[in-house]
Amino acid sequence: MEKYNQLFDVIVIGAGVMGSSTAYQTARRGLKTLLLEQFDFLHPRGSSHGESRTIRASYKKDYYCSMVLESSRLWEEAEAEIGYKVYFKTSHLDMGPSDSEFLQAAIDSCQKNSIPVRVLDRSEVFEEFSGKFQLPEGWIGMVTPQGGVIKATKAVAMFQTLGVQNGAVLKDNTEVVDIKKDQSTGEIVVFTRADEKFRAKKCVITVGAWTRKLIKRVRGITLPIQPVEIAAYYWKINQGHEDKFTIENGFPTFGSHGEPHIYGTPSLEFPGLIKIPIDDGGACEPDERTWAAPPDMLDSLRECIRERFGELVDSNGPVITQSCMYSMTPDKDYVIDFLGGEFGEDAVVAGGFSGHGFKMAPVVGRVAAELAASGTAEGVDQTHFRIARFEKNLGGNC
Repeated sequence: MEKYNQLFDVIVIGAGVMGSSTAYQTARRGLKTLLLEQFDFLHPRGSSHGESRTIRASYKKDYYCSMVLESSRLWEEAEAEIGYKVYFKTSHLDMGPSDSEFLQAAIDSCQKNSIPVRVLDRSEVFEEFSGKFQLPEGWIGMVTPQGGVIKATKAVAMFQTLGVQNGAVLKDNTEVVDIKKDQSTGEIVVFTRADEKFRAKKCVITVGAWTRKLIKRVRGITLPIQPVEIAAYYWKINQGHEDKFTIENGFPTFGSHGEPHIYGTPSLEFPGLIKIPIDDGGACEPDERTWAAPPDMLDSLRECIRERFGELVDSNGPVITQSCMYSMTPDKDYVIDFLGGEFGEDAVVAGGFSGHGFKMAPVVGRVAAELAASGTAEGVDQTHFRIARFEKNLGGNC
């Protein structure tokens, strides 16, 4: 226990992908780091577990494009340091009606950020991907080279391992119930359900779907971060077509921006299966989940798969279902900011990643680490991620 009974430079609370990335970044900067997790490490109860996440640079909002480019580079740097791969590159295809607000804005955003983008009509999409995608009349596709699959749980384990290699101390099954500022010493004191106390000069709060609850207790403010339960589905590729859906044969990560909005990844994690979920779910409390998706949602997904892939994919029903959570803000923008109040700039909160954060973990970890270390972070315009935006407008940046 002696390793815990010390004054840390930084305590990172929450060991999902964001917290694990942050702990790696603080440790590699020479900061004495403690990473705390309320459940087992690599548990399946939050938002960072499972087989895969998509990486893409197609965004309506300009400021995310540069973050994706930096994150891609940082993923590769971490891979080089650890010695194995978690990031598997392919192209990315977005498709939808030609007048889709998302597509038009994403095309413009990519062009502004010098990201190569090609706009294809439905017949060109059919030809480009050898007949695997069947678009309705009036739909278009946009193809960018910045796509790929990140092995989710493996990536979290990578950051935790790199953190340890750089001197971080890790402790799981340690639920944080309160955080206070010791006015006599200026130190941050972290209290756990097991009546433990840990002290640090700074802390970073990265607790995902539990963010609203913990920040309310600690600071007395309610951040509009709503946990949403979603289901990731894997579908069987019909016999004889399995190789068509692999990265090696040019299959992309993709998003279909119709109704419903679906997305998918190449066949990688499970041979002969393809991941295709709906990008939506029902509001929940993180400790009171149903662990099941609404049946009507699955019905609409079946129909969508039939329309997009015809006889190539068995749309009768998924063969694997995995539950996960999004932490949604009203504007779908992140929260990366100082906690303020009595904590001032000694506590940083990073949350509300709204279903599109995992790919950004390396850059979020860098920014959170720099904010904790020096109070400033370069390279990311943080004005969009301030807590104060909700004080001016409950919808945030909407």
